[in-house]
Amino acid sequence: RLTGQQQEINNLLQRKIALDEENASLKNEFSNLNQKFKDKSQELKDTEECAQKKEEQNRLVIKNMEEENKGLNTCCADLLNDLEKLRKEEEQWKTEKSGSDARIKNLETDLAEAREQMKGLRSICSNLSSQVAVKQEELSQKDCDV
Repeated sequence: RLTGQQQEINNLLQRKIALDEENASLKNEFSNLNQKFKDKSQELKDTEECAQKKEEQNRLVIKNMEEENKGLNTCCADLLNDLEKLRKEEEQWKTEKSGSDARIKNLETDLAEAREQMKGLRSICSNLSSQVAVKQEELSQKDCDV
């Protein structure tokens, strides 16, 4: 009976040793897993901090781009207003040019007519000068006769 109990104690001791080894192995595994958990937790924390920084940077970039967009929209509106003014000025200039062209054409027509009249008047003047010369000659002749 004592040997049976001794055998049972030995079995229990071997089982205890095996359980202690298994327990040590599980503790070691638990410690490793716990370290991995801490590492992953730190990695997650670092990733979240990085994501927050990126988000803040993105917000700043978006804010700056929105402000730049407002400036560009204002500039665009100013340019459109300037373009509209220039179009109106161009239209006014075209109207004035058209009027000036018509006036120039009329003046050129008037000038051509005046030149024709001048030719006619020169011809008349030349004829009159010839007649005056003839009349003076006649007068001179009459003076001589007298």
